[in-house]
Amino acid sequence: MAQLRVAVIGGGWAGLAAAVELSSADAKVIVFEAAKQIGGRARRVEINGYALDNGQHILIGAYRDTLRLMQKVGVDTTQRLKRLPLELNYPAAGFRIKLPQLPATLHLVLGLLGAKGCTLSEKLSAMCFMRALQANHYQLTNDGTVAELLNQHQQQGKLRRYLWEPLCLSALNTAPEIASAQVFVNVLRESLGGSRAATDLLLPATDLSAVFPDAAARFITAHGGEIRLSTRIASIETDLQINHEKFDHVVLACAPQHTSALLSKITETSGIAALLETYVYEPIATVYLGYPPEVTLPSPMTGLGCNEYACLGQWAFDRGALNGQHGVISFVLSASGNWVQCDDKTLVTTLHHELEKTLGKTLSLPLWHQVIRERRATFSCRINLPRPSAQTPLHRLWLAGDYVCAEYPATLEGAIRSGITAATELLKHKPIGGA
Repeated sequence: MAQLRVAVIGGGWAGLAAAVELSSADAKVIVFEAAKQIGGRARRVEINGYALDNGQHILIGAYRDTLRLMQKVGVDTTQRLKRLPLELNYPAAGFRIKLPQLPATLHLVLGLLGAKGCTLSEKLSAMCFMRALQANHYQLTNDGTVAELLNQHQQQGKLRRYLWEPLCLSALNTAPEIASAQVFVNVLRESLGGSRAATDLLLPATDLSAVFPDAAARFITAHGGEIRLSTRIASIETDLQINHEKFDHVVLACAPQHTSALLSKITETSGIAALLETYVYEPIATVYLGYPPEVTLPSPMTGLGCNEYACLGQWAFDRGALNGQHGVISFVLSASGNWVQCDDKTLVTTLHHELEKTLGKTLSLPLWHQVIRERRATFSCRINLPRPSAQTPLHRLWLAGDYVCAEYPATLEGAIRSGITAATELLKHKPIGGA
């Protein structure tokens, strides 16, 4: 029997996950990537002599499939990821919650009870909220917005502002007023409702390419596959020819807007293309400010803002504490907001002042800065958003990408899971027999 030949279009985390799983099953995999490097929206960029990232990403202990694949391709997760107990620290607001390293659910109960800057009634209400979700097996009768869900369960005050709403923005990259409550509840099920380790923060201790993509590429090529960079695919033939090359299967692992363009040219998949064309998108900006090395944050991940003022930025990360890039502070701005209309100079100046307010002291001006904007970073995770499955109506054409992982928002774990699902379903089909 001839070796199975599979084309994977897209070298982001979803495509690489599919390619790794297929390579380990002895398939001949060719990864086509339009960019000059793999990694998609989570990859290394060289800025001012530093290996930084095109977006600051947070992983959590619940990312079981991401962790499994990292280990499969030879990544030492203890070296590449800094594992810390979940801590949300807003110094200017006087709010802080840190989960102790105790068995579930004791860690959540004691973490909530020990939260600083909120009332006892808020803490008890939050426990009732989680208990109610658990009693209903984290399944809502009807989807609604996250804001409506929080209102329904009387989640107000500091815990709403500094726990629930930031979790929604971080995980769904969609404002609570329009974000899907069911997807948010799914995230809570996997994290706060899971094991103690599932709630841990896994903060990259190196650039994101070294966390997974680089090792995945080595694994694929070591198993006889290929990574073809700077190769944009304009069309897929119905007989699965790509650039005059025939494949037994094709995994389309692009962003939904690019996937739609390819699927619209195929009669059998035009319906999926039409569906994806209805998606709207949310932006993300990552802003790097380079300070003298003595500038540090109270926590590796520190929240911005307090009751007296609203910040453009949401989180600041101390890359010195994470990977030794002392003085480099990265800021994350998630989802559509006032920051979108700001030019880069205004963003940099504003974030500098917000950092001063957070630290309660005057800082010297940054020595350098870099603003990275992704205007269509993720799909907007809205109520009852229809999501396609891995299998398409065109036989042997498969989809992978975070938008395919129906229970999850646009996260790295969602991307990884979608790639694994595509590979698993593909391998159930008998090989056609080589090209």
